[in-house]
Amino acid sequence: MAVQILTVCGAGIGTSEILRVTAQRALQRLGIDAQVTATDAEHDLAEDAQVILATSETVAAIGRTYAQVIVIEHILDLEEVEAKLADALD
Repeated sequence: MAVQILTVCGAGIGTSEILRVTAQRALQRLGIDAQVTATDAEHDLAEDAQVILATSETVAAIGRTYAQVIVIEHILDLEEVEAKLADALD
């Protein structure tokens, strides 16, 4: 079963979409099957996501969730995203 991952930003179309693509590339390198969805911070994040990726600017807007929240400092840094996902999904 694929891991469910959300990428979050303020509007759900810019930063979260870039982060979604970076996360997909990182997951492919790690050999992890995952469904990655970009969304906005206002979206109901209580769905089935196991991991939420967000920037430090949007992490406070996430609210309560059972998902593991990972803060990404540089959304285009494939090595950062890969390392943080590897730690989270190990």
